[in-house]
Amino acid sequence: MKFSDFDSRSWEEKSGFFDTCLIPFTGLTGRESPPQAVEKLEKLRDYIDGIERLFKGRIVVYPAIQYDSDKKEEIINEICHNVKSSNFRYAIVLNAGGALSAEGILESDLLIDIKGFLDDNRVRGIALAAQEIQRIWQKDMK
Repeated sequence: MKFSDFDSRSWEEKSGFFDTCLIPFTGLTGRESPPQAVEKLEKLRDYIDGIERLFKGRIVVYPAIQYDSDKKEEIINEICHNVKSSNFRYAIVLNAGGALSAEGILESDLLIDIKGFLDDNRVRGIALAAQEIQRIWQKDMK
Protein backbone atom coordinates (compact mmCIF):
# COMPACT_ATOMS: atom_id res chain seq x y z
CA MET A 1 0.00 0.00 0.00
CA LYS A 2 1.07 3.54 -0.50
CA PHE A 3 1.65 5.81 2.47
CA SER A 4 -1.25 7.96 1.30
CA ASP A 5 -3.69 5.05 1.66
CA PHE A 6 -3.61 5.48 5.44
CA ASP A 7 -5.06 8.00 7.80
CA SER A 8 -4.16 8.11 11.50
CA ARG A 9 -6.89 5.71 12.51
CA SER A 10 -6.34 3.13 9.78
CA TRP A 11 -2.59 3.19 10.44
CA GLU A 12 -3.17 2.52 14.15
CA GLU A 13 -5.43 -0.41 13.29
CA LYS A 14 -3.23 -1.96 10.59
CA SER A 15 0.33 -0.92 11.36
CA GLY A 16 1.16 -4.27 12.98
CA PHE A 17 0.79 -6.01 9.63
CA PHE A 18 3.15 -3.72 7.73
CA ASP A 19 6.78 -4.35 8.60
CA THR A 20 8.50 -3.24 5.41
CA CYS A 21 8.97 0.21 3.91
CA LEU A 22 9.82 0.56 0.22
CA ILE A 23 11.67 3.79 -0.53
CA PRO A 24 11.95 4.56 -4.26
CA PHE A 25 14.96 6.49 -5.54
CA THR A 26 14.39 7.97 -8.99
CA GLY A 27 17.91 9.29 -9.52
CA LEU A 28 16.92 12.19 -11.75
CA THR A 29 19.72 14.65 -12.44
CA GLY A 30 17.85 17.44 -14.18
CA ARG A 31 19.72 16.70 -17.40
CA GLU A 32 16.95 14.42 -18.67
CA SER A 33 14.60 15.64 -21.35
CA PRO A 34 10.94 15.55 -20.33
CA PRO A 35 10.37 12.28 -22.27
CA GLN A 36 13.43 10.70 -20.60
CA ALA A 37 12.17 11.75 -17.16
CA VAL A 38 8.73 10.34 -17.96
CA GLU A 39 10.28 7.05 -19.10
CA LYS A 40 12.30 6.71 -15.90
CA LEU A 41 9.31 7.57 -13.70
CA GLU A 42 7.01 5.16 -15.55
CA LYS A 43 9.53 2.37 -15.23
CA LEU A 44 9.85 2.99 -11.49
CA ARG A 45 6.05 3.12 -11.16
CA ASP A 46 5.72 -0.23 -12.91
CA TYR A 47 8.23 -1.86 -10.57
CA ILE A 48 6.59 -0.32 -7.51
CA ASP A 49 3.15 -1.51 -8.64
CA GLY A 50 4.44 -5.02 -9.33
CA ILE A 51 6.15 -5.34 -5.96
CA GLU A 52 3.24 -3.72 -4.14
CA ARG A 53 0.78 -6.17 -5.70
CA LEU A 54 2.86 -9.18 -4.68
CA PHE A 55 3.23 -8.09 -1.07
CA LYS A 56 0.05 -6.15 -0.40
CA GLY A 57 -0.55 -6.06 3.31
CA ARG A 58 3.13 -6.16 4.26
CA ILE A 59 4.88 -3.37 2.34
CA VAL A 60 4.19 0.37 2.52
CA VAL A 61 5.56 2.48 -0.32
CA TYR A 62 6.91 5.84 0.82
CA PRO A 63 7.34 8.95 -1.36
CA ALA A 64 10.20 8.75 -3.83
CA ILE A 65 13.49 10.55 -3.43
CA GLN A 66 13.54 12.14 -6.86
CA TYR A 67 16.90 13.80 -7.47
CA ASP A 68 20.42 12.50 -7.44
CA SER A 69 22.93 14.59 -5.48
CA ASP A 70 26.29 14.33 -3.80
CA LYS A 71 24.51 13.73 -0.47
CA LYS A 72 22.07 11.11 -1.76
CA GLU A 73 23.57 8.26 0.28
CA GLU A 74 23.46 10.35 3.45
CA ILE A 75 19.83 11.30 2.79
CA ILE A 76 18.77 7.74 1.94
CA ASN A 77 20.55 6.33 4.99
CA GLU A 78 18.86 8.89 7.23
CA ILE A 79 15.42 8.09 5.83
CA CYS A 80 16.00 4.33 6.16
CA HIS A 81 17.19 4.77 9.73
CA ASN A 82 14.21 6.95 10.60
CA VAL A 83 11.55 4.64 9.18
CA LYS A 84 13.14 1.64 10.91
CA SER A 85 13.35 3.55 14.20
CA SER A 86 9.72 4.54 14.18
CA ASN A 87 7.44 2.27 12.18
CA PHE A 88 9.07 -0.54 10.22
CA ARG A 89 11.34 -3.53 10.69
CA TYR A 90 12.76 -3.39 7.16
CA ALA A 91 13.68 -0.60 4.77
CA ILE A 92 14.15 -1.43 1.10
CA VAL A 93 15.47 1.06 -1.45
CA LEU A 94 14.27 0.66 -5.03
CA ASN A 95 16.79 2.37 -7.31
CA ALA A 96 15.56 3.46 -10.74
CA GLY A 97 18.93 4.46 -12.08
CA GLY A 98 20.89 6.61 -9.70
CA ALA A 99 24.47 5.67 -8.86
CA LEU A 100 23.94 3.80 -5.59
CA SER A 101 25.87 0.95 -4.06
CA ALA A 102 24.85 -1.41 -1.28
CA GLU A 103 28.10 -0.50 0.52
CA GLY A 104 27.01 3.14 0.67
CA ILE A 105 23.43 2.50 1.73
CA LEU A 106 24.16 0.96 5.12
CA GLU A 107 20.79 1.54 6.78
CA SER A 108 18.79 -0.26 4.10
CA ASP A 109 18.10 -3.95 4.43
CA LEU A 110 18.07 -4.33 0.67
CA LEU A 111 18.97 -2.21 -2.34
CA ILE A 112 17.10 -3.26 -5.46
CA ASP A 113 18.66 -1.78 -8.56
CA ILE A 114 16.14 -1.91 -11.39
CA LYS A 115 18.96 -2.02 -13.94
CA GLY A 116 20.28 -5.09 -12.17
CA PHE A 117 16.94 -6.81 -12.67
CA LEU A 118 16.82 -6.97 -16.45
CA ASP A 119 15.57 -3.72 -17.98
CA ASP A 120 14.22 -5.55 -20.98
CA ASN A 121 11.94 -7.88 -19.03
CA ARG A 122 9.98 -6.12 -16.29
CA VAL A 123 7.96 -9.17 -15.22
CA ARG A 124 11.10 -11.25 -14.71
CA GLY A 125 12.78 -8.31 -12.98
CA ILE A 126 9.93 -7.93 -10.51
CA ALA A 127 10.01 -11.67 -9.80
CA LEU A 128 13.75 -11.49 -9.08
CA ALA A 129 13.24 -8.45 -6.84
CA ALA A 130 10.46 -10.32 -5.01
CA GLN A 131 12.83 -13.23 -4.36
CA GLU A 132 15.35 -10.85 -2.82
CA ILE A 133 12.68 -9.31 -0.59
CA GLN A 134 11.52 -12.73 0.57
CA ARG A 135 15.14 -13.67 1.27
CA ILE A 136 15.57 -10.82 3.78
CA TRP A 137 12.33 -11.78 5.52
CA GLN A 138 13.36 -15.44 5.70
CA LYS A 139 16.70 -14.57 7.32
CA ASP A 140 14.82 -13.49 10.42
CA MET A 141 12.81 -16.70 10.54
CA LYS A 142 15.93 -18.82 10.95
